[in-house]
Amino acid sequence: MNFFEHQAAARKASTRLVLLFVLAVIGIVCAVDVAVLIAIASQDESTPAQAAAMLIFASVVTIAIIGLGSMYRIASLRGGGETVALQMGGVPVPEQTRDPQLRRLRNVVEEIAIASGVPMPKLYVLEHEAGINAFAAGYSPSDAVVAVTRGALERLNRDELQGVIAHEFSHILNGDMRLNIRLIGVLFGILMMAIIGRKILEHGRFGGRDKGAGAVLVAALVAMAIGYLGLFFGRMIKAGVSRSREMLADASAVQFTRQTVGLAGALKKIGGVGDGAKLEHAGDAEEVSHMLFGDGIGLSGLFATHPPLLDRIQALDPSFRKDQLATLHQRWLSQPPNGLEEDARLGLVDGDTSRLPGSEAVFIVSPPMVVAQVAHPAADDYRRADAIVSTIPEPLRTLASSRDDVVPLMLALLLDDDDSVRSKQHTEIAARLGREIAVLTDALRSEQLGALHPMQRLPLAALAFPVLRLRPRPELNLVLDTLHAVVNTDGHVSVFEYCLGTLLQHQLRESLDPSQHVQFGRQKIATAKREASILLALVAQAGHDNPHDALRAYLAGLQRVLPHEHLDYAPPPEGVLALEAVWPVLNSLNPAAKQAMVEAVTAAVGHDGRISVSEAELLRTVCGVMHCPLPPMLERG
Repeated sequence: MNFFEHQAAARKASTRLVLLFVLAVIGIVCAVDVAVLIAIASQDESTPAQAAAMLIFASVVTIAIIGLGSMYRIASLRGGGETVALQMGGVPVPEQTRDPQLRRLRNVVEEIAIASGVPMPKLYVLEHEAGINAFAAGYSPSDAVVAVTRGALERLNRDELQGVIAHEFSHILNGDMRLNIRLIGVLFGILMMAIIGRKILEHGRFGGRDKGAGAVLVAALVAMAIGYLGLFFGRMIKAGVSRSREMLADASAVQFTRQTVGLAGALKKIGGVGDGAKLEHAGDAEEVSHMLFGDGIGLSGLFATHPPLLDRIQALDPSFRKDQLATLHQRWLSQPPNGLEEDARLGLVDGDTSRLPGSEAVFIVSPPMVVAQVAHPAADDYRRADAIVSTIPEPLRTLASSRDDVVPLMLALLLDDDDSVRSKQHTEIAARLGREIAVLTDALRSEQLGALHPMQRLPLAALAFPVLRLRPRPELNLVLDTLHAVVNTDGHVSVFEYCLGTLLQHQLRESLDPSQHVQFGRQKIATAKREASILLALVAQAGHDNPHDALRAYLAGLQRVLPHEHLDYAPPPEGVLALEAVWPVLNSLNPAAKQAMVEAVTAAVGHDGRISVSEAELLRTVCGVMHCPLPPMLERG
């Protein structure tokens, strides 16, 4: 499946989750009604009308408890992935850490983020967990968090850690995260009856001969019993939703890294080391068990959120036998694996010597080829990402990790080459953030960003994103206002600069209010004819100086998305500013319609089948704004 098919599958899974939730609620309500009927039968004085009223009341109260519980838990998670990580006891990984295990983790995640075409997620470590495990949490890539246990950092070598992180990134890219975080809220509501019963038993006083206390005790025990029914339903829902997507994530990780040794090695260590994947000290591991890389609580059979460990290993290494796990266990009892030592012994080090293509290079691509690459990186992309990261000048890497310098760095990426436009941008920055920031922004553009390779601009922004969103909300709102002013200075801003600024704005807004940006699009392309025409016209115009060539490029794109429509080529007079009204409509499209739009933009950018480096970066940026991230390279090696 490609990215758009994964998105459609995730949307269907979300619908299935709602259906399963409704069925679970019906089952719990029926159990409550049975308990009420038994209580009524024990009292001879109740009339049929009174019994019916009591049943209706009990059903309404039960539904209200479940619904309010789910809404409360979902509201408590509106902060997104960071909220989940903190509730699990995660500790943020510093930007400039000297811990070699954390440094290796950051390097691996940076490379995979750039290869995937998404912002660098925040990193957390579950410091007190000796088991090998990890999870990704959030509503969208812009608020994603990747958390790993200290046991994973200590036991896994670089290839194995890379396989685990690639597995988690597949959840980020395929829409699994938003499904998983909703699942937490849904299951909390189902378990509300058990929580209420447990709290009554913990804090109630049932001594003496008080008949009322006895009735409360019985009610609490009934609530606990019904709660276990809710637990049964909850575990069944998690197993049904999670298991197949875990196997899919394994397969995606293998395609990404193009080697099975790393991921298989991580799974073998889970089966062979004493601590396995168990979480002993993290918050409520039961609540997030469906999100973990490995089974963190020991469920099996119908309730297992993950396929059997041996099945996962054999899917990657068919020759592996069950008895080999016992052999590995015996070996690691006496000498537990040490990831860093294995790296040194196997020669697994950070860095890559691959060269970036020259600025004048061209790629031969086709719309179906680009569609297949959306959010679907391969090993070539990982190697290219490694090269991009290692060749970004160290001073720029330092600026990207500095809270004081990250804002002028991002603004510098958006400054126009035209002096008159840049002067207006300088004025906008000074008016909002102060003259000192404006001067520093100009200096960065002139002195450090002028020689930056076109392929390094988006990755540099991706690396800076976690630091940028650490700023307080009032400051971020001011930064958003400044970004908007800079990219909207006038119609002379280039399409690339406009789209990059818009991409940064969208990502920051999503990170500020992640729960507000979680909907899967449902609109068909027929509802976005005008918007599709505007985007294609501007992209075609930006890539061709000759109006006749631009017209042909526009028609090539239109043929891909609206083959039976006759929409005139009419670039809007306001230029890129016309795109302000385009993005909300295009982002509301369903997966199939977005696929058609990506094919159309690709056809317009390279209607002759050849795309330059600058055109490729424009395509990547436009796709990023439409939430269809592209890897850093369009050609396949």
